[in-house]
Parts: sequence; structure tokens; C-alpha cells
Amino acid sequence: MSTPDRLPYVEAELNYIVPMPERPRYYAYEPGPGDPPPNMVHEPHRMHIHDMRPISHEIGLDTQGFALVEQRSAVRDFWDDDEVRQVYYPEAERFIADVLGASRVFIFDHVQRRRVDGVDRRQAGMPRQPATRVHVDHTARSGPQRVRDLLGEDAEELLRGRVQVVNLWRPILPEPLRDSPLAVCDARSVDFADLVPSDLVYRDRVGETYSVKHNPAHRWYYVPEMRRDEALLLKCCDTKTDRARFMPHTGFTDPTTPPDAPPRESIELRSLVFHPA
Repeated sequence: MSTPDRLPYVEAELNYIVPMPERPRYYAYEPGPGDPPPNMVHEPHRMHIHDMRPISHEIGLDTQGFALVEQRSAVRDFWDDDEVRQVYYPEAERFIADVLGASRVFIFDHVQRRRVDGVDRRQAGMPRQPATRVHVDHTARSGPQRVRDLLGEDAEELLRGRVQVVNLWRPILPEPLRDSPLAVCDARSVDFADLVPSDLVYRDRVGETYSVKHNPAHRWYYVPEMRRDEALLLKCCDTKTDRARFMPHTGFTDPTTPPDAPPRESIELRSLVFHPA
């Protein structure tokens, strides 16, 4: 595979967690006065983020933890939740199963994002904002727990085989994406000690994600000017331990973005991907 040093890149700030003695905590909703406040602090580090297009044919989900794929969708309006569930979910289930050779795919969630200047990540009445901190959506504990939470009596049988948590991420603007692209980190460059288990507090449960400590060895990539018919597969968890398992990612401010570029709009699907034992 080509070395990152020979690829075009942009230099941008990525926000990593500041190491802390207590367990990190943040919220899936706007916390109220009775909730303990979020306690994570992040600091920016300037990193090279390489153009993966020249090597996209060499990149794979089990090696780097991400993959660029072509997938045309029949969805007309990705902001219509009913259409997303009725059209996009079955499309994506078939597509993911085919690409990954899975015996079953279960999509359990989706989120649309639209960047709005001056809006925090979670604010009532506003669209979800691009994530701006380096993170992994699931951990070695929370990935299997999602199976138990969602699939009930089938869970233990399914967990005897291989289980992956895989996101399907795509821009949904009619024109190529220039604003707030997604950066993905080669899982081989991540030391397990870089991953910090963190509480993600919902109103009815507490999930677990990985925050990520800075490591200058991290190798970052992005896809310039992603199109609506392109998507990224993102590995968030894998119960098989001899391959990429946890892939950090984040939105970032691309210094080459034109000032008149339309703000990022994107959608991601979260899926459980099963393979027989």
C-alpha cells in the first residue's frame, strides 16, 4: 500500500481528549440542572489528514477500519425520517450484507446532521451538528451490549458468532461536500491505550464510547469532495480480535473549504452486522 507521506494532505486541528483522573462523561441530550455536568476537556492537535482517493482501492474495513464505497440510493429526501426508514434502511441492509458477506444486518439508528454556524453540538430545536471530537462510537463492552439491548432472546446465539458495529456515512447535499468533511484514522496506527472508555448518558440508560488521547503516530485520511452516491463504511466495533476493531473518526474544519461552500449535510446509519460462528 502507498505510504501516507506520498499522498496529498491538508493540515487541520483535531480535538483529542485531555487525560483526566476521573471517568469521562457526556450527554446524548441537553443536561438539566439536576444532572452532573459533562466533564470532558478536549485540546486541538494539528494533524496531517491525507487524501484517500488515490489509494481507496487498497483500503479495507478489516485492515484500516474504513472503506470508501459507491452506493446509489433511491431516497429523494434524506431529511424525511419515514422515507429513510422505509427506503434507505432496506437498501443499506442489503448493501452492507453484500459488501461484508454478512448473514444478517440490523440497522438500529440513524442521524442526520446539518452544520449551523455558532450552534453547539446539541441544542434544542436545531439539527445535530457534525461531531468535532475524536471518538469511537462503541467499545469492546458496549458493542455486544447493543446486541443484548436490541435483539433480546436471539442475542446470546448471535454473539456466539462474529459481530461488528458498522456505520454507513454519506453526504446528502446535491453537490460535492466541501464543508466539515469526515476524518478517519487508520486503526493500525491506534494503540489500545489511546482509547478511553467514556460514559454516554441517555435519559434512560448509560452507553459507553471511546474518547481518544492524542498520539502523533495516528494516520488520518479523508475523502475530498465526497458525492451523494459515495459512502464511507466505518468500523466501530468488532468481536474478532485479529483485525481492525475500533476506528476513531471526527468531523474537521478543512482549511481549503471555500467561504461560499454550502454547510455540510450528512446522514449516518448505525448497524449490527452478524456472521455465523
